[in-house]
Amino acid sequence: MSTLTLFIIALLAGLGLLAWSADRFVDGAAALAVRLGVSPMIIGLTIVAFGTSAPEILVSAMAAFNGNPALALGNAIGSNIANIGLVVGVTALIAPLTVQSQTLRREFPLMAAVMLFTLVLLFDQQLTRVDGGLLLLGMFVLMAVTIWLSKKTAPGDPLAEELSISQTPDLLDSSGAGQPVWQLLSGLILLLIASRTLVWGAVGLASHFGISDLVIGLTIVAVGTSLPELAASVAAVRKGEDDIAIGNILGSNMFNLLAVIGVAGSIAPTAIAPALLQRDYPLMLLLSLALYLLARGFKAGSGRIGRVPGAALLTIFIVYEAWLYISPGA
Repeated sequence: MSTLTLFIIALLAGLGLLAWSADRFVDGAAALAVRLGVSPMIIGLTIVAFGTSAPEILVSAMAAFNGNPALALGNAIGSNIANIGLVVGVTALIAPLTVQSQTLRREFPLMAAVMLFTLVLLFDQQLTRVDGGLLLLGMFVLMAVTIWLSKKTAPGDPLAEELSISQTPDLLDSSGAGQPVWQLLSGLILLLIASRTLVWGAVGLASHFGISDLVIGLTIVAVGTSLPELAASVAAVRKGEDDIAIGNILGSNMFNLLAVIGVAGSIAPTAIAPALLQRDYPLMLLLSLALYLLARGFKAGSGRIGRVPGAALLTIFIVYEAWLYISPGA
């Protein structure tokens, strides 16, 4: 069996195991939180959002330990682009999304603050351990603010109702306190194995075809680690839980910037490729602005992301991914 074949098998196996183990990890963490008396609203806005970013966080850590921090940076920014272009685009094509929750509208400015904070730290084209530490600190601040916002949510808010209905029965199905703990630990162990396998395969492919670690992170790895968000959003919209679908994206994108880049910077400080700040970060900002305008709506009432905007987001994502591969010097 050729080395190239081994790299491809490792990449595909890592992606598959990553998606499955992330699911197991989230289920275990959320079920344990329910047994500890944490509300479904807080679980949905913190634990589930953090859990769906677990693949990116673990891949980032493995890439940094492996001496490939550019792959980790590409994974963080690329996953955010994929979350809006691919995940929201595909989800809206399946069923138009109606965004009603005031909580989500409060979270959009929070996401803007996170993106601005991250940009300020990276603007000197250096990711230092101080930057990494500040980003990780920002992650804990984000979780605290999110919990505070959830407690101020008005009764009858659509997001709170959707989270309560969708999560509590499933999470209480696990029998015994040991089951969630076992799911949590086994999911974490499998995430570590999957992340290591994925990084080895991705770096090997990049080296074989002469593609930069950054581009591999922005494309194959970013799409692969966004699979949990895609699965969660599609499942939510099929149940009519549109606010949860958008909430998953917002939470994941904020955790990707703070936790994923923070972990990479804390482990392996690195110089940042100019293209990341001149090409990829601006696209992430523009897609985030488009998502905000669509979710907010241009008239009074709820915002709506229909099939036409969904197709537009997906098209932008496909063109961007293709351009990364065909553009010289990408």
